Amino acid sequence: MADTTDKTVTGETNSVPRKSSWRYIGPGIVVAATGVGAGDLVATLIAGSNFGYTLLWAAVIGCLVKISLAEAAGRWHLSTGSTLFDGWASLGRWTTWFFAVYVVIWGFVYGAAAMSSSALPLQALFPDVMDLEWWAIACGLVGLVFVWFNKYAVFEKVMTVLVGVMFVVTVYLAIRVTPNLPDAFAGLLPVLPDEKDSILNTLGLIGGVGGTITLAAYGYWVNAKGWTNTGWMKVMRLDNRVAYLTTGIFVVAMLFVGAELLHSADVAIASGDKGLVQLSDILEDEYGPATAKFFLIGFFATSFTSLIGVWHGVSLMFADFVARYRDREAAAGSGQEVASGSRERSWPFRVYLLWLTFPPMVLLFQGQPFRLVILYGVLGAAFLPFLAGTLMWLLNTSRTPREWRNGPLSNGMLAIAGLLFLVLCVKQIWDQPWSEFF
Repeated sequence: MADTTDKTVTGETNSVPRKSSWRYIGPGIVVAATGVGAGDLVATLIAGSNFGYTLLWAAVIGCLVKISLAEAAGRWHLSTGSTLFDGWASLGRWTTWFFAVYVVIWGFVYGAAAMSSSALPLQALFPDVMDLEWWAIACGLVGLVFVWFNKYAVFEKVMTVLVGVMFVVTVYLAIRVTPNLPDAFAGLLPVLPDEKDSILNTLGLIGGVGGTITLAAYGYWVNAKGWTNTGWMKVMRLDNRVAYLTTGIFVVAMLFVGAELLHSADVAIASGDKGLVQLSDILEDEYGPATAKFFLIGFFATSFTSLIGVWHGVSLMFADFVARYRDREAAAGSGQEVASGSRERSWPFRVYLLWLTFPPMVLLFQGQPFRLVILYGVLGAAFLPFLAGTLMWLLNTSRTPREWRNGPLSNGMLAIAGLLFLVLCVKQIWDQPWSEFF
């Protein structure tokens, strides 16, 4: 397949690089920023609070598992010249129905959650300006306008700046709490806490590090960057490793904070995003208002990158989804279309942007409908087993050129990921209050 890099979108040259280089890094930063949301930081913070450094190894394994999934998605896009929807469509109509239901319900509930999460630190920083709901609406509208009017190149630069803010804040906090390095290194040994349900809690931490549907969006960002053939494979793999090294630094830093600041003082925080607001109050008591405000800025960067990352990446996926099933004959040109950025100006892209932004605003004022939240939880839990299973299927068959099919390591990591997420999916379904649903 010819290289179809669009210079106007990416600023890259048309020729593929002779070797991988740090200067090409981009989509990995985007997927890391999008995948690590406030919920991931809270989960890791609580793990540190409850178990100290004991589960540090689980956070590291979580990053390795996600590396394998994102690499597989990127390898499919580059080796076949097609997108995930081409692959999914070849597996049967059931994939279409699953994604169609998933993306509608998930987007509706996630939109409200992302806007609220971005609003919390802003309200904490400026408590007298306006109510939380109006901060949330403002965040959603800013995200909408930004993604609507900017192509991938600008989007990537803004995400990189926000990741820089996240990095500085989380590393500063990890140093500020003075981690016990011998205990931290001991936490790299795979030991389970002596607690009830410790296995499921550990699996939950592994599975919760860094992204869900954004892992599937990685291949679309790779194409949007202008990487459209196997000449970019080494660059993509380096980019992907950088992504999850960055993710690992974020989650390990927050586990340090939980272990030193909360576990040692036996302090508990809420499990939702509000737990990070509580942490800012604790930081203010311990280190003063400047550190607390600095943390809230990092909290906002973490939440807002997830918002605009989903607004962009999942809208790209939805645009591709609609194109595949509106006109299958046009699918052959899909790789070039995504690379040239035309998906970012298509009506399905913008329709899904609007879906993520305006309907969820109703939930900000009325609370989340009980049945819808249950369906959202179940579909969200089912997506990663679906992704891992279908990638194994696609990358071990003739749908993928032989040179780029899975090897033993890739198959092993995807199998581990699939089993891990299947267990978590079953637990999520089991824990739902189904008796109240009907």
